[in-house]
Amino acid sequence: MELGEYLKACRARISPADAGLPTGGRRRVRGLRREELAGLAGISVPYYTRLEQGRDRNASDSVLDAVARVLRLDGDERAHLYRLARGTDHATPERLRPSLQLMIDSMRDVPALVMGRRTDVLAWNRLAHALLAPHHDFAEPHTVNLARLVFLDQATRELYVDHDRKMRDAVAHLRMISGAYPGDDGIAQLIDELSLRSKDFAALWTEYPVRNCAFNAREYDHPVVGRLTLTDELMLLPDDEGQRVVVYTAESGTSSAKALARLVHHLLS
Repeated sequence: MELGEYLKACRARISPADAGLPTGGRRRVRGLRREELAGLAGISVPYYTRLEQGRDRNASDSVLDAVARVLRLDGDERAHLYRLARGTDHATPERLRPSLQLMIDSMRDVPALVMGRRTDVLAWNRLAHALLAPHHDFAEPHTVNLARLVFLDQATRELYVDHDRKMRDAVAHLRMISGAYPGDDGIAQLIDELSLRSKDFAALWTEYPVRNCAFNAREYDHPVVGRLTLTDELMLLPDDEGQRVVVYTAESGTSSAKALARLVHHLLS
């Protein structure tokens, strides 16, 4: 049960000293015990135990807020807790609206793509393909999964200057979406695959990072145009469950903007 795993991981991060509790004596668990967290949150131990075991899906806002306060959860982590505690057990199939393809095709000076909730590329423009995965077939974006690229593709490993940060962000994002769509077998299968095929993923997954990753500035070492820093903006599509448009931009007048312009010219030449 992912809710239980999440709460246990968060409990392990909070030391008794951090919570203002006595620190003497031997402890069999790392971080807070269940009874300590329950006491600090002002709820009964049996009630918290049922919550952690996934046997109570009707926790009130005040209970979840109290637990989040004790665990010192930030905004993204608190939202993740609510999704796990209230999550649904179904997931609708993903379909790309044709107008989205038209929209990103019209963005000729910036890389842009549509990412599905499972981090599949549902559509991309020429510049996004040239930036992120020129070694894949442009005509078949659906065969490309961004999380798989980050952990299993050597060219992608070399593309990101701070690849360690990119891996952590990818895991944090997958934690968020796995909580939002607990009934999506495709997400579960992706996580199982990456856990088996990537030691980096398996190690990071157990750390339980959670972050929305809605915008990021990253440095790339591109094989054609060299070093450039781009900001990626992930914009949620409210009428397309879990899908996001991702746009990559460079600050005007910078060497990165010139490098991006060179990549455009490379595509046209």
